Amino acid sequence: MKDPYETGMFKENPYYKKKPILGELVVVLEGKYEERGLKLINQPSRCVKANEVHELIITDEESKPGDNVNKIAYLGFLEVKNSGVILTGDEVSINEQKIGNISGFDETHLPNHYNIVIYSKERISGKNLGLEIGDIVKIG
Repeated sequence: MKDPYETGMFKENPYYKKKPILGELVVVLEGKYEERGLKLINQPSRCVKANEVHELIITDEESKPGDNVNKIAYLGFLEVKNSGVILTGDEVSINEQKIGNISGFDETHLPNHYNIVIYSKERISGKNLGLEIGDIVKIG
């Protein structure tokens, strides 16, 4: 069976309505890299389950599914509170402050966790943003 995203089957966005993903930070990260070498998967969406933990990474490189991303800063790890779907383009906020929008997903560390890549004009680590354990994350 062929992947509908890779074959271009969807001519329009099929996601009519969806529930936001809520969670909280369980790790705040520090670190900034120029040549990380992330490979965003071709699919623009990923399902996440309640209680899963995934990594949040920020980039100032405009990117989309299928692209490579090198310039990154680490934000932290998110514990998902409700199951749902994360889409490319979804807005990401922490404590009601907009951080950026989802660029895509890297599967380097699966089955342990996704690298969820967020585009922002500023590439700042979680430590330098002043993030704290328990900060509320909203995606979508």
